[in-house]
Amino acid sequence: MLLHSCCGPCSTSVIEKLKENFDLTIFYYNPNIYPQEEYIKRLEEQKKYVSLTHPEIKIIDGEYLDSQKFLDAYTGLENCKEGGERCKTCIFLRMQKTAQYAKQNNYEIFATTLSVSPHKNAQLINELGKQLEQDYSIEYLISDFKKQDGYLNSIKLSKQYNLYRQKYCGCKYSIY
Repeated sequence: MLLHSCCGPCSTSVIEKLKENFDLTIFYYNPNIYPQEEYIKRLEEQKKYVSLTHPEIKIIDGEYLDSQKFLDAYTGLENCKEGGERCKTCIFLRMQKTAQYAKQNNYEIFATTLSVSPHKNAQLINELGKQLEQDYSIEYLISDFKKQDGYLNSIKLSKQYNLYRQKYCGCKYSIY
């Protein structure tokens, strides 16, 4: 499975849940994160968690190169409320890149950690995932990882491993 990860803390409980049934590869693709120093900090926390808990899991850095693509995609959406059309666009672009990478590299299935957040709409995420499943002919794992204490477990694991937990989603419009 190719698992898109938005950050180390969000991935913690998701990895613990999925590793029992899947051979995981983490795809860290988040050019939406602003500024680049924040992107690097979050990537390092992802690496830290995996190295401490599951060093056999490979992490692919999807790189920060597409950051201008994200800013361009937000044109006209800068003032949208958090969780609105701007966020939908951002989620879609990151999941699309994940589906593309998964297909090109012969993964059987892809998923995202995004639904672990209580601030993210799992139904929307899953609708986008199913659309991408059809577009790229690769299976998408429907999930709502915040359920069954998934979000609470991510907080506990983050504290246990002393992971940096950011205070905003990622893009420059979500900083509060």
